[in-house]
Amino acid sequence: MAATTEELLQTILQSLEKVEYIKAEDIPNIDLYMDQVLTFMDRKLRSAVRPQTEDRVLTKTMINNYAKNDLLPPPVKKKYSKEHVLMLIFIYYYKGVIPMNEIQTLLQPITDHYFQNGQAFDLESVYKEVVSLEKEQLEDLKKDVVDKFRRAENSFAETSGKEREFLQKFALICLLSFDVYMKKMIVEQLVAELANDAKTGEPEKEAHKRNKEK
Repeated sequence: MAATTEELLQTILQSLEKVEYIKAEDIPNIDLYMDQVLTFMDRKLRSAVRPQTEDRVLTKTMINNYAKNDLLPPPVKKKYSKEHVLMLIFIYYYKGVIPMNEIQTLLQPITDHYFQNGQAFDLESVYKEVVSLEKEQLEDLKKDVVDKFRRAENSFAETSGKEREFLQKFALICLLSFDVYMKKMIVEQLVAELANDAKTGEPEKEAHKRNKEK
């Protein structure tokens, strides 16, 4: 992909390293007002936003809509807890992959079982566990990117110059996009299974509820 091929690859790999994970311990243990939540999220997740945009990571309208559509438990006296912030982080990453109704299907059991449950294994424990898994995956992701980069680099051998450089970059984008598409399809299938499991369990929940009321 031209003389700066290695520079381009290194830039891509460095961008992966710059993606910042929000550590659970970095989230304030005190309840926050909306503006404080927005400032915190913007500061911590700015690395995940394309540099050419000045849009905020989250807006008041977004957060209000999440609460309105039962994606996020409502604030208490206009304040958001640490658990609210953790839920917002999940929503932020999922919204680029699946629709809001599917995010609700995915997060409803998390909210029901772990949001401010007063137990040792709570929402923060769930968050820490999945973040640790994601960090472990970063090295595998970098290797996969290098592999796709090399495949694209060796493509379109019958062309040359600017034409080949463009087509190789196009090939790399296609490889990465196909990977995203296939993984998105898997995610959608898994969320659909969760939805089916929830429907299957509804009669049992109702029967259990009725028995408790007797």
